[in-house]
Amino acid sequence: MVNELNGIRLVVLDMAGTTVADGGLVEQAFAVAAAELGVEPGSADHVRKTDYVRATMGESKISVFRHLFGEESLARRANSAFEKAYGELVDDGRIAPVTGARETIEELRADGRTVVLTTGFARVTQDAILAALGWQDLVPLTLCPGDVGGRGRPYPDMVLEAFLRTGAADDVRQTAVVGDTSYDVLSGVRAGAGLVAGVLTGAHDEEALRTAGAGHVLGSVAELPSLLAELPNPAGAGR
Repeated sequence: MVNELNGIRLVVLDMAGTTVADGGLVEQAFAVAAAELGVEPGSADHVRKTDYVRATMGESKISVFRHLFGEESLARRANSAFEKAYGELVDDGRIAPVTGARETIEELRADGRTVVLTTGFARVTQDAILAALGWQDLVPLTLCPGDVGGRGRPYPDMVLEAFLRTGAADDVRQTAVVGDTSYDVLSGVRAGAGLVAGVLTGAHDEEALRTAGAGHVLGSVAELPSLLAELPNPAGAGR
């Protein structure tokens, strides 16, 4: 059972960069999508767009493409090309769990906590990742922007949807949000989560994570169970 001194009952974990190591596949897939839309590799425009993709890691990918290409039809074309390219890289075995991620999730669940996996990818890509890792039944709920009306991070929608759908917590402060990007962190802050932590296994460094509002920065998600065991009851949650 969950330690009564620690009110965290729901843990919302990001996927790519937090629990899933993809070795930079987002940028590789983006290069394919950009080329399809006529962005010349190595050009100033390509560099500018790639920098934006890096800066907005964690955000809904269709939102990123809307910003980069403006017109909705172009954004959807780019998003389709990206999802196809990323899916092919996944099928080629180019992803793996972050070291200790599966064991961490299993430990959290064994302690009585509910774990939800979230992503900025479309459902088809999220499902491909879960299938490639054999994680289809690892957690009771997975969420993508399409499950919450299309608003991904940095909006709090996926965190709040996890809170509502699971019924695992009585208070949103009994929720922990963990991710590798500033947008993951900001979504947890905006949702009012009792614990918001960044990890250093993905896109953003400690400074970016702290600036976004991370109360804790971990080397990896594998450190999360120890952190939760040490924390007092956040903001009186669970009393």
